[in-house]
Amino acid sequence: MQKNERLDSLLRRHEELSRLVQDPELVKNQQKYRDIMREYAQLSEITTAYGEMTAFSRQFEDAKSIFQDEKDPEMRELAKEELHELEVRIKDAEDRLKFLLIPKDPLDEKNIIMEIRAGTGGDEAALFAADLFRMYSRFAETKNWKFEIMSSNETELGGFKEIVFSVSGHNVYENLRYESGVHRVQRVPTTEASGRIHTSAVTVAVLPEADETEIDIRQDDLRIDVMRAGGPGGQCVNTTDSAVRITHIPSGVVVHCQDEKSQIKNKAKAMRILRARIYELEEAKAHSERAEARKNQIGSGDRSERIRTYNFPQNRLTDHRINLTLYKLDLIMQGDVEELFDALKLSAREELLRATAS
Repeated sequence: MQKNERLDSLLRRHEELSRLVQDPELVKNQQKYRDIMREYAQLSEITTAYGEMTAFSRQFEDAKSIFQDEKDPEMRELAKEELHELEVRIKDAEDRLKFLLIPKDPLDEKNIIMEIRAGTGGDEAALFAADLFRMYSRFAETKNWKFEIMSSNETELGGFKEIVFSVSGHNVYENLRYESGVHRVQRVPTTEASGRIHTSAVTVAVLPEADETEIDIRQDDLRIDVMRAGGPGGQCVNTTDSAVRITHIPSGVVVHCQDEKSQIKNKAKAMRILRARIYELEEAKAHSERAEARKNQIGSGDRSERIRTYNFPQNRLTDHRINLTLYKLDLIMQGDVEELFDALKLSAREELLRATAS
């Protein structure tokens, strides 16, 4: 891969930032310091990949000279093996550099609001919704991400008809964006006496969380209703009007929060969810307008699309978008999802590389 104008510009920018981050005055402006350090870290990845590629290329030329000039058959064979190994290394470094040069999706670094809803399957679907919630929360713990329940509707058996929660930390959206869609589960419910396998479904939505400055919601566009919160079986959670339902009249989006005993806290959480949902709607519209042909890297990401099947009797998970099957469902449900998520990101990377090459 030859150094092109864009790469040359990024390498010069990295040199500029290398000098800038050593300036003691920089830390006095914390926001500027964070922005520059983030850009510096991203460009450092590019310069490292470029450095590796050029170093391997020089080693390749040296080995090639030895192979062409050496008379000793044994030395020539060693040089030949080294050439083959260096070709592989150069290709890997070049692919990594190509990927790093693809402009990053600005949403990747965003925090998210995640929504899990039980679909077909009644109580069994609600129980699986709770299982998925535990899977994501345990994975978040391994990443040291912050996890906060925004709203939930629990069933008497301990499942969730619906649970909404926020996840914040480093590159949260980049890791979890491909979870949107229908998750199908095949297993014998604990309530099933005959041992028959049931199929249920749960819907997951992953919404990048919007800052207040990114989404302007006019108070005149909102209808806010307050009511008493209710629990499983109609039990009363508290006796004050703390539950909040907010309707965004122009879009028709409705958000309901009742988990907190404070009406103010419920309203604040409901506004965060509302802002994320409206942000997603606007992003989807802009994305569609930018390029109809360039669909989401892996599937459409549509919530109606079946993306994955969890088969408990066979301890098997299948992601239908990338034709990946893993026989360690028991570990995955405990939060061991790194292999799955890495495969999804790799597939997205390869798709982007194909798109930029065409």
